[in-house]
Amino acid sequence: MRTITATEAARKFSDLLDAIEAGDRVIITRGRVPIAEIGPARRRTGADLHAALEGIAPLDDEFEKDIDGALDLLTDEEADPWVDA
Repeated sequence: MRTITATEAARKFSDLLDAIEAGDRVIITRGRVPIAEIGPARRRTGADLHAALEGIAPLDDEFEKDIDGALDLLTDEEADPWVDA
């Protein structure tokens, strides 16, 4: 993990984002004090939503049917459905 100053991060923001997109994690300092750690965002999938919905206790029968219906719509996607093809 590399460390850069806030000034350097501001001046080279596009390069910083490219490095983070490639998987790097970066600590940004201000006055030699670490103030932020930046890394790649976690990509979410239908499986993440499925896991979140499974942990929800139904409020009533109708809600349970809605959750079951939503779970039925989810599949294990190979590709990220939110990225334009």
